Amino acid sequence: MDKNQQGIQYMQEGKWEEAAKIFMEAIEENPKDAVSYINFGNVLAAVGENDKALSFFEKAIELDDRAAAAYYSAGNLYFENDDLDAAKKMFEKAMQQGLESSDNYFMLGLTLAQLEQPRLALPYLQRAVELNADDAEACFQYGLCLAGLELIDEAIAQFTSCVQLDPKHADAYYNIGVAYGYKENGVKAMEMFEKALEIQPDHMLAGYGKKLLEKEQ
Repeated sequence: MDKNQQGIQYMQEGKWEEAAKIFMEAIEENPKDAVSYINFGNVLAAVGENDKALSFFEKAIELDDRAAAAYYSAGNLYFENDDLDAAKKMFEKAMQQGLESSDNYFMLGLTLAQLEQPRLALPYLQRAVELNADDAEACFQYGLCLAGLELIDEAIAQFTSCVQLDPKHADAYYNIGVAYGYKENGVKAMEMFEKALEIQPDHMLAGYGKKLLEKEQ
């Protein structure tokens, strides 16, 4: 097992110090290998050293401008720091360099959604769900995007997939309730708001939705 593989194993076990040490050794032994810089940056990001992590991803890109994983990891950091334009560029570059992962499609779609570009976000979120149908959060965000574009039945289908995968996803139940409210099905909307409140009793939006429906009855 080479040092990068050993370091990744340490990361999977949550042994961050051991992982950092072995990646640093790998960098010292082969300072032109972009992979070791990406791996070391991922350790730094995992322990909250975002600025330092970013410098390692930038170094990796400098060594290999086709290092898709470096663009993806840098994109995640920019997203965390609310630098959405920079995040978008990084996720797009990762894709241009051949990163066809559900995670990259999801993060690009999510970034575009937060940039209030739902029509652009939609195909990326759809692709993320196609590539990983077991990702509850991808289903949820795809559903939000569909709902924002008033594709209500399609949104309900995605929120329903989300709660099947994650039965404790109160926000998904709330949004199913909103969708049924939009379709003027008050009985189903009430049922969904109550389900959201059962999971999360302090869910303010579900509580507000329930009160509005009670006033209408």
